[in-house]
Amino acid sequence: MAKEILLTAEGLQNLKDQLEYLKTEKRKEIAEKIKEALSFGDLSENAEYDAAKNEQAEVEEKIVKLENTIKNAKVIEEDSSTKGIVTIGCKVKLYDEEFDEEIEYTIVGSTEANPALCKISNESPLGVALLGKKKGAEVQVDAPQGIMKYKILNVSK
Repeated sequence: MAKEILLTAEGLQNLKDQLEYLKTEKRKEIAEKIKEALSFGDLSENAEYDAAKNEQAEVEEKIVKLENTIKNAKVIEEDSSTKGIVTIGCKVKLYDEEFDEEIEYTIVGSTEANPALCKISNESPLGVALLGKKKGAEVQVDAPQGIMKYKILNVSK
């Protein structure tokens, strides 16, 4: 049985959009590149043809991976019984004791994680430490640079 992949509704829609783009626009674009490369003649020394065929293989592999991810996706539903508790899909405002600053993260499934957009995985050390906690809780995370200490200032959906 395939591993269940936890996603927010927004994350699932992003994957569906990406899949649609690859199946329609990207496939057409690569088909044009292959057609153009074929017009150059001898395929044994045709770098454009080889590059286009490699790109085609990569896109097809991405399509299969996206289809499998979508097929095994479980959308995280909002549950009123978890209000105020850190769960996947929550925004968590934290106070970082070491840097004396406030930061806000959204807890997401691992396929949606993007630290640059402040989206952290439920499987990351910080994500694991935060899950199930409430406003006011203090958490410690064993990070490569040492123990990081945070206080939960707010939890919202």
